[in-house]
Amino acid sequence: MYDKEHNTAASYTSTKVLAKQGIAAVGGIIGGAGLLLMGSLPPVGGILLGALAGVLGIGALLSKDPEEKKPGAVLTAAGCLAILSRLSIPVIKPLAGAFLGLGALGFFAMGIWKGIKFFKGLKQRR
Repeated sequence: MYDKEHNTAASYTSTKVLAKQGIAAVGGIIGGAGLLLMGSLPPVGGILLGALAGVLGIGALLSKDPEEKKPGAVLTAAGCLAILSRLSIPVIKPLAGAFLGLGALGFFAMGIWKGIKFFKGLKQRR
């Protein structure tokens, strides 16, 4: 594509990069909401949801696909934090709850950042 206004070849974000940014944006926002949900459930619900997340994460870690290893590790850690934040262990409970909240904040920030990059890339394509 040629940009007549600047007499240069126009560069724009590829469809593959835009797709990855869009998926990362949605995944980050959903992940942050999921962590907030795990932290806000009653103890039994938080432990059950944390155990489910941990089992799914371990399943992804055992996968042969290298693309599933990082999300699997994050999901396993989130499940462990959700369980630990619901147990009545004096020092561990508040630390796990704090890390769960920080993880949710990090997921939201990453999702918003990737969303901004996604929409900037879409805007370039017009």
